[in-house]
Amino acid sequence: MTIGPEHLLLSLVQAGDGVGYRILVGYGLTATELEREISERTLRRAGLSERDAEALRTIGVDPDEIVRRVEESFGKGALSSAGPERRRGLRGSRGPHIPFTREAKQILEGALREALALKHNYIGTEHILLAMLSEDRGIATDVLTEHGLSYDVVRQRVLDELRRAS
Repeated sequence: MTIGPEHLLLSLVQAGDGVGYRILVGYGLTATELEREISERTLRRAGLSERDAEALRTIGVDPDEIVRRVEESFGKGALSSAGPERRRGLRGSRGPHIPFTREAKQILEGALREALALKHNYIGTEHILLAMLSEDRGIATDVLTEHGLSYDVVRQRVLDELRRAS
């Protein structure tokens, strides 16, 4: 199991506060809606259409659970044509460690750049959201853009929110 851009996106809407959270909610994005859309896209990337997934559900098979278990065993993306991501463990780590995917790390690095560009001394939900939209980050970016969010639109909303707050 790994933490990918989809998990970061879900965490933004589950935060319950912050500029990024308010922007997502303003676009009607809830945790339930995001989970549904991410799940559908994950199934499609695994080669199942929504019709195939529904047929499996009618006979008691949960395709989401199948994808989850396969990815848990073989790595994120194991069912996609790109193949699984390589797992890396930490030697001597205490407790469970769930690694970030390369894409999730890039988003977090981008969030730092966004915070610095805005002359902020913190990384907030708004910076993560902007970093997520700054480049194609797969499913997470697809969901956001299909709801009308783009880097330029969100950056302007962030600036507006910050002006109102000061």
